[in-house]
Amino acid sequence: MKSLYARSNDELMDILGLEKPFQARIVHGFLVKGTRSFSEMTSLSKADRERLMELYPSTLSSKVIAKSEGESAVKLAIELDDGAVIECVRLSDGKERYTACLSSQVGCAMGCAFCKTGTMGLVRNLSAGEIVEQFVHLEGLGKKISHIVFMGMGEALSNFTATMDAIRELHREDGFNISYRRMTISTCGFVPGIRRLSELDIPVRLAVSLVSADDETRSRLMRINRSFPLSVLKTELQHFQHRQDKRITLEYCMLSGVNTSEKSAEELRRFAAGLDTVVNLIPWNSVDGLPFETPSRREIEAFCHDLRRLGVSYTLRMEKGGSISGACGQLASNTRKRG
Repeated sequence: MKSLYARSNDELMDILGLEKPFQARIVHGFLVKGTRSFSEMTSLSKADRERLMELYPSTLSSKVIAKSEGESAVKLAIELDDGAVIECVRLSDGKERYTACLSSQVGCAMGCAFCKTGTMGLVRNLSAGEIVEQFVHLEGLGKKISHIVFMGMGEALSNFTATMDAIRELHREDGFNISYRRMTISTCGFVPGIRRLSELDIPVRLAVSLVSADDETRSRLMRINRSFPLSVLKTELQHFQHRQDKRITLEYCMLSGVNTSEKSAEELRRFAAGLDTVVNLIPWNSVDGLPFETPSRREIEAFCHDLRRLGVSYTLRMEKGGSISGACGQLASNTRKRG
């Protein structure tokens, strides 16, 4: 079964064999509420409910197969219709604000050296409906979610159409009604996707995983830099800000002894010059088998001191989800196909 989410009324009518547009609107309304069975859609006729229950045992094409809970995060492993498995996370800020961290692909083709998802390679893109269903599963945990980040498995901007269709669906006033300004797309620096995003009148926020502002180091850590080096990336970010006039977050995964020196701070200052940015410092979240170390508290404080001295605006992100392997760079899954 393909997902019923992120469908137009005409598509729902065709897929479900409905005769009237108002019936599709009724179904959409129940889907947004997270209704899992057509038997509960009491605004439909009994005959339609019985027919649809026989065709679709569940309104969802995916199912939760594992759940891990930490102090400020809950991670779900979700099996898709074809047997592939993805992960998504609900994050809490401790003040009753909840954020959904969604995946856009099964695996990832970008191969960043410090990221567990990159070890999977790319299995396939997710559909818009499969992206939205992650949100439905996470809201089903019982807390209202107000913010969304596309920072899960995959490079969202290389699955551009499905990601944007999912964003529009999540924004719909007659649907989940999440403000565009409360959604953030994270990218490793996929320049063609940034360019396409800048041309749209959709004010989502943009976060760029920078990690290093030195081309040699960044190319070693992030293969994307070999195709789109820092000078090209910065030009594109300047174009994005000219079109969208929004602050960009530069995500900076701190790797001990790799990108935390005084020289690294100066390179970061030069890259950020001329951009309206804030640097989000993220101490590396440990991944078994990858040859990096999380910087010590002293190393982190020294780097922060250098950034302050240089006038670089930054925030230091506290770890969320590390205890359940649900933090940045830790999402991955074993995929399998039926048959």
